[in-house]
Parts: sequence; C-alpha cells; structure tokens
Amino acid sequence: MPLIEQIVSNKDELKKWRHELHSIPEIAFDEEKTAQFVEQKLASFGVTVHPRMAGTGVIGSLTGKLTNKTRTDNKAIALRADLDALPIVEKTGVAYCSTHSGMMHACGHDGHTTMLLGAAQYLSTNLDFNGTVYFVFQPAEENEGGGRVFVEEGFFKKYPIDAIYGMHNWPGLEVGKFAIRSGPVMAAYDVFDIQINGKGGHAAAPQNTIDPIVIAGHVITALQNISSRQCNPQDAVVVSITRMHAGDSYNVIPESACLSGTVRTFNHRVQEKVITQLEQMVQSICDAYGAAAEIDYQKRYPSTINSDIETEHAVLAAMDVVGNGNIVCDYPPSMGSEDFSFLLNESKGCYVSIGNGDSASLHNPYYNFNDEVLTIGVSYWVRMVQLQLS
Repeated sequence: MPLIEQIVSNKDELKKWRHELHSIPEIAFDEEKTAQFVEQKLASFGVTVHPRMAGTGVIGSLTGKLTNKTRTDNKAIALRADLDALPIVEKTGVAYCSTHSGMMHACGHDGHTTMLLGAAQYLSTNLDFNGTVYFVFQPAEENEGGGRVFVEEGFFKKYPIDAIYGMHNWPGLEVGKFAIRSGPVMAAYDVFDIQINGKGGHAAAPQNTIDPIVIAGHVITALQNISSRQCNPQDAVVVSITRMHAGDSYNVIPESACLSGTVRTFNHRVQEKVITQLEQMVQSICDAYGAAAEIDYQKRYPSTINSDIETEHAVLAAMDVVGNGNIVCDYPPSMGSEDFSFLLNESKGCYVSIGNGDSASLHNPYYNFNDEVLTIGVSYWVRMVQLQLS
C-alpha cells in the first residue's frame, strides 16, 4: 500500500501546522503555546483530550468503532511525539523562522508533533479499528527527561497499553526510507563533573603549588584510555570531556580546576564498568599529585532498546507505506540518546528513524525539518494503528 491518498491531499494543511509550530519553539517544560496548539487541534478533530501530564504533556485518545465495549481486555497502543525545542539561535532564514529569541526547533520536534496530529485527524474520521490508540505529546525530551516524568506521574497506570511507538527524523537517511532495528538503537546518556582541588600560588613559583591545571591535563588524557584500552573494542563506549574551567589570571596558579563531560554506552554492564574506571582513574591521578578530587556522576537517560515483536510490527507498517526495499534494518545505532528510553523501560515498543534527506544535522542552527516527510510519517502512524488494532 502506498501513501494514503487522503493524507497526501492534506499535505498543505500539514505544512501550515508545522510552520506555525516551528515559529513558536519552546524549551523543556515551558511548551505552553505548543501544548495549547495541540489540544485545540485534537479537540477540533473530536479526539478525547485527557488531563495533562508533566506540566505541558498532552494526551489524546480514540477508540475504534469495531471495539467491543463490553470487554475489558481490548488492545491499546500509544504513539508518541516530542514537543520541545532547543536553546539555539536559528539561522535558516525561512519565512516561518523562530519568533522566540534564542530558541529553535533544531531537532524536528515540530515535524514529529505535526505527523502525530495528522494521524489523529485521519483516524478520527476513519475509525475502522478495534481498540484504543493514545496520542502522546511529550514535553522535555531534550536533556530534561520528560519521559521519566511521565513514568513517575503514572502514565502506564492511568493508560494501560500493550505497546508504545516512537519516531524521529534522521538527516542523512534518504526521504522515503525508514531505519528500523531491534535491540539498542540509542545510547545511555550519563554526565559527570570533576573538581580537582590543589594548592594555588604564584605562577613564577610553581614548586610551592599543587597545580590543578596540570593534573587536569593528565586526567583528560587518562580518561580516553577507558574506551580505547579498558573496554572491549566490540562494546561501543564514548567518553568526552566537553567543558573545562580553571583560573582567571596570567600569573596565578588556581586552587582548583573543573572538568565536565559525557559518557555514552549501550550496555548496562559496560556502563557500570566505565563509572568505576572513571572514578578510580581520577582519584588515583589526584592522589599521585597530592590533590583531592570531587566527582559528581549522573545517569541521565538509559539506553533506548526496541523489543523484537514490536520492531516486526513497525517494519510491517513501514513496508506498507514505502515498500520493502526502503526499510533499512542494519542502520547503525546512534551514540545519541533519547528519553523515549524511559517509556520503553516500562512497556514493549519500538523507536524508528524516518529519513529527513540531505539536511543539516540535528541540533544545528541551519537545520530544518523536511516537509516532504510529513505525509510519509502520518501514513506510517495510521498503518501502525490499522495493523495493530485490526
């Protein structure tokens, strides 16, 4: 089955929604205008709009007309899109550019939201399915863990479902293609802060100091050995120092130096090994030079892991839309992270990538969601519901 004709004929309206959303980007947990836009659209379609979760999270639902209302075991699935933008100054120059200073939809969440709204609109007038579909518009995917808050606020208790599905656009993957695989698809996301406390003094008399900057240099070099020499080469591990601060003067060796960074892994066992090695290396190096170390290590997002059967369902839905030859099942997992992982920790499900073509990369000030993807994504969501709730 190709793209659904009714959806294709609605392309201009989908583009209009997407452009409006693009112009009003909002940061994590502050997506009030965006949430209102979504609620108004859902209500206009006749979709049931439920009380918000996580502040600005919107949930809508439809029950198919083939559903046996006397049964208590009717099937239910959830489809999830993300709402939030990023603190980036937009440089695309498009007519519908961000009107919120310093904020930008640089990850395509405006497109994700539009595609799920398009599916809700279509299904609201095509209720030939058996069961309930929940349209989940989740806030704060970027760094703040809105998915975690959904779990903490009892989403899966309030809305018992059989599976949950997510979708993200992917620059570099050809428009009309899907990347779908079971197992890990996105890495766990950890962050750390290291403060090295030495002894400050005059830069002309370093022998009277314990120089935290020199020690920080040894720490930076040593941490790279975790992935290159301490871990199995077949285990994907990234350890990156992304921030360093020490000192404020040319002629003063400071008291302390601070390093910050991120660790990415797919496997929990490997993650725990990296944590232990990082702490041991930092402490040992600081001890050797007579300094003290303070380490704050935080696990932010777990790895995003697709379940096998739900991945097969996703492949079948995508095949119905774009054909077997446009499903990429060996696309490499990304070392990026995704808070959809919190939802997959609580439910079976699958997270797929939809091709955004030759666009700028995600989180780039020149990035823009490709409007040619909209009807493909809407058709995928609709076929998912029709196949799962047949």
